[in-house]
Amino acid sequence: MTNPLLENLRLPAFSRINPEHVEPAIDRLIDEHRALVRGLLEKREDHTWESLMQPLEDKDDQLHRAWSPVSHLHSVADNEALRRAYNACLPKLTDHATELGQNQDLYRACKTIAGSDEFSQLDISQQKIIENALRDFRLSGIELGPQEKNKYKTLQQRLSQLQTKFEENLLDATHGWTKSITDEALLGGLPETVIELAAENARQHEQKGWLFTLEFPSYHPVMTYADDREFRKEMYTAYNTRASDQGPDAGKWDNGPLMTEILSLRQELAALLGYQNYAACSLVKKMAETPAEVMEFLDNLVRHSKAVAEDEIAALKDFAGQECGLEELYAWDIPYCSEKLRQNRFDFSQEELRPYFPANRIIEGLFSVVNKLYGLSIAPKDGIDVWHPDVMFFEVKDAQGQVRGGFYLDLYARSHKRGGAWMDECVTRKLNNGAVQTPVAYLTCNFTPPLSGKPSLLTHDEVITLFHEFGHGLHHMLTLIDYAGVAGINGVPWDAVELPSQFLENWCWERESLDLFARHFETGQPVPDKLFDKMRRARTFQSGMHMVRQLELALFDFRLHHEQRGRDTTDIQSLLDEVRQYVAVVNPPADNRFQHGFSHIFAGGYAAGYYSYKWAEVLSADAFSRFEEDGIFNAAAGNEFLRSILEQGGSRDPMDLFIEFRGRRPAIDALLRHSGILPQDNKVAA
Repeated sequence: MTNPLLENLRLPAFSRINPEHVEPAIDRLIDEHRALVRGLLEKREDHTWESLMQPLEDKDDQLHRAWSPVSHLHSVADNEALRRAYNACLPKLTDHATELGQNQDLYRACKTIAGSDEFSQLDISQQKIIENALRDFRLSGIELGPQEKNKYKTLQQRLSQLQTKFEENLLDATHGWTKSITDEALLGGLPETVIELAAENARQHEQKGWLFTLEFPSYHPVMTYADDREFRKEMYTAYNTRASDQGPDAGKWDNGPLMTEILSLRQELAALLGYQNYAACSLVKKMAETPAEVMEFLDNLVRHSKAVAEDEIAALKDFAGQECGLEELYAWDIPYCSEKLRQNRFDFSQEELRPYFPANRIIEGLFSVVNKLYGLSIAPKDGIDVWHPDVMFFEVKDAQGQVRGGFYLDLYARSHKRGGAWMDECVTRKLNNGAVQTPVAYLTCNFTPPLSGKPSLLTHDEVITLFHEFGHGLHHMLTLIDYAGVAGINGVPWDAVELPSQFLENWCWERESLDLFARHFETGQPVPDKLFDKMRRARTFQSGMHMVRQLELALFDFRLHHEQRGRDTTDIQSLLDEVRQYVAVVNPPADNRFQHGFSHIFAGGYAAGYYSYKWAEVLSADAFSRFEEDGIFNAAAGNEFLRSILEQGGSRDPMDLFIEFRGRRPAIDALLRHSGILPQDNKVAA
């Protein structure tokens, strides 16, 4: 049987990848990797980059290129057979990574290269890969005794299984609940696009009326616009009790036991490696150096934003009582009343902008923005094998016409697809027998698909999401580093990796850039000046409330891993309640189980690192202030950001790269000004 995962293809053959291909391919590649390591280490010659590190980089890349499409399909086209194959391979990959990280001979060989005369002759990327490898050996337990090494291996394997199960439970819980409506009166207040989506959902499920789901394009508009309070409450409860012991599916996909075991194993792992807690262990690979530094950073933002948020929630409560007739403001009322207050205060709703954001024009406009900033040209490429008919493939060329990268774009929500939006690596840049291997990215969103012959019309928030993910994609694709270990996002500290994504969001707010793509889908007219002015004035609406919500999540995550909390689900809830008492201005109902769906920290890479969003936002806001000073399409500034940030990958310290671009260390005042928490002319210390 030919196996598409083992063919030396430029891009994955998605239409030919079946679940039965997965395990044989991964087994073979792991065996080949082990044999290569043994063969390289058996040679008694002095180890060099070319004799040791380069062959290992090449084999690592081969394994990554086989696993990447499997992992991606698990997220965007999940089914039982694929899930079984994916889960069968996870422990094998975890064991293999642990074996490499605890291979004493390989460790000694890397140390030999690091201490040799050759090391100073290597370029900075090669040196950084070796330095990172030595750091990662220590984090893999290289200095532990045999019994402790086995313990480390067991912990890592179990964590991998638990984190995958957490994500699968959340996916199943999200798709396991629906709300069927036949009474048209319940649809009051909902935008026409949302009603059309619900009607299409019902038709696909062979039901009458309208079908609402917990996918974001269905859930969020109900919370924001539905006049029926009980409808909002029912949707809120179902969404915020997903994968928990509460709500309509209580206990069916409960992530509670997984959360406590994940936290326990992470703490055990950190202690095994000699760290006081998992947060301290996590910071070894981040910009922030100590837990105290992270807590001081978050507390500083709380001090600046809490009073603003308190004023905002007080104003909302007054409005809800006077204009909405709600004496008590519950969690399911807040988005609805906030939207009413926004319309009252600014005469503006996001729905007014939706006709100006047809998805196809937004994509073209996004490409125009990066063309003006970096001289890039982006065009669709036909004949590429994809996993769904909606998926498109694009090729990226620089100003000299050189192909710099490619990306798959998967925009729309559907069944068997994980929620949210993300960028992931398909192919990483590296030198391959003297030729450059072109990097390729997956860009995934969950927008409302085209309906009733109309194009997909995005909200402004969704436009921002697309720009955000494309910023990640540019970081991956525009790298000029020729060694995969530090090319693109690889090797970039987690609390700096959001800089390029958050940076690109800023062009969604500027008249000069909006005019490149914001056109009415029927008339072709740009956003009227009056509507644009309303949008800009409403930009910082409830920014204090949004800020403290993000700080709530960041503090909960960091304290959870720093204070060794989470002995049981009650302790997790108690800590979240403590954090909310300190920073939050909105108190959810007692059955709210947000934490059971917090996949960023329990299934993703943000454990003890959710603060990274705000940390990187300081960097991105300050970086954009350069363009506010010089012009948002200033070519010199764009080229410097390209050279200093996007092209350097993880080859250098991100603070050094930021200083190279900005001429100084970052300051917090730009973030606070953009958030409306400080007046535009105020300055504060970093």
